Amino acid sequence: MNRIKEVLEEKGIKQTWLAEKLGKSYNMVNGYVQNRQQPRLEVLNEIANILDMDVKDLIVSNKK
Repeated sequence: MNRIKEVLEEKGIKQTWLAEKLGKSYNMVNGYVQNRQQPRLEVLNEIANILDMDVKDLIVSNKK
């Protein structure tokens, strides 16, 4: 699971903007945001760089 949706909302960023910056389709980014599919690690790193944050902050830990 990822926190891309929450981070975009916190920063007031639209999915279309992120899709443009990533060079991905809106549908692909929407799949990431809705957690229907998970981005590859390289893409997750790129998203973190674009959003100016640590990649760890985009991931929901599965540890309790």
